[in-house]
Amino acid sequence: MNWKNLQKKKRVYLAVLFALVGILAWAFITAGIITHDYNMKQAAYSGDKQEAVVNGVILTETKDEQKYWEIYGETGKWDSENGIAQLNKVIGNFYKDNEVSMSFESSKGTYNSKQGTITLYKDTYIVLKDGITLNADKLKWVDSHSPIVAEGNIKIKKGKELLSTADKIVISPTYDSFKISGNTVSKVYEDKK
Repeated sequence: MNWKNLQKKKRVYLAVLFALVGILAWAFITAGIITHDYNMKQAAYSGDKQEAVVNGVILTETKDEQKYWEIYGETGKWDSENGIAQLNKVIGNFYKDNEVSMSFESSKGTYNSKQGTITLYKDTYIVLKDGITLNADKLKWVDSHSPIVAEGNIKIKKGKELLSTADKIVISPTYDSFKISGNTVSKVYEDKK
């Protein structure tokens, strides 16, 4: 194909076509360079941190067909960099031999996947399997072999038989005994039937 032998109209069309192809190629190359730099800056800035905000999240730990705990948050946020789930309006259970040993409810809670710990904050209400209830400001569960520690404004009740207040309570891993400490007051009542 000889440029001089083409009609004037076809030469204009070909010139416009080559100009458009050149502009598009320039635009794609420039866009790739700009977004590549932007994406690299974003990744460097965030440290590859990813967060997800979720509604209705359920976390559970089960090993060898044995359930250890489950926790539900009405809303929450997952931080992948630190491995922490922050939950709001939390309810859940701790298990012993696949039976509920302790149930809980709290305004806020966290699950740290790197440490394997659950921490409940604010307005924490707990019910043990033998009917004992307690309120606390904070509760920390480390694993199924370690005691559970609750602190701050502890109030323990068992029906009309027991009322105790304390600064701290340590619940045994088997959920069958506990130790209270710090500014403790206990009242034991006789059940008169």
